[in-house]
Amino acid sequence: MRAVIQRVKASEVKVGDRVIGSIGRGFNLLLGIKEDDTEKDMDYIIQKTVNLRVFEDEEGKMNLSLMDVGGELLVVSQFTLYGDCRKGRRPSFSKSGPVDAAKAKYELFLEKLKKEPIAKIETGEFQAEMEVSIVNDGPVTLLLDSEKQF
Repeated sequence: MRAVIQRVKASEVKVGDRVIGSIGRGFNLLLGIKEDDTEKDMDYIIQKTVNLRVFEDEEGKMNLSLMDVGGELLVVSQFTLYGDCRKGRRPSFSKSGPVDAAKAKYELFLEKLKKEPIAKIETGEFQAEMEVSIVNDGPVTLLLDSEKQF
């Protein structure tokens, strides 16, 4: 499982002309699910996300987590995080796995995430064509991989 986490002042996701998720200060999390991801992978990404200390404390140091600041979270599924661009000019998405299995894993990820004490959790729509707006804060962008490849 992979995640791109961006610290944001605000973020929203639209499907068509309809806003389906909107947050203030917190994280925009783009989530990529691989065919053989397990609950262990989900737990790793969730715990890293909610406990990352990348918000500034009163001394201006990145020392506070999403929970410490009462931050919000927007989760958007992003199968292209497993796009392999090493050969040719068109990415291969063979590691992304079957859509039905990925959707079930995405929904389980969200269920597990909602058990965390996060002020507000919003989501995109799985497999929809989405428009994501992000007001970066910093900018701070971090990459997570449950297999710790980077």
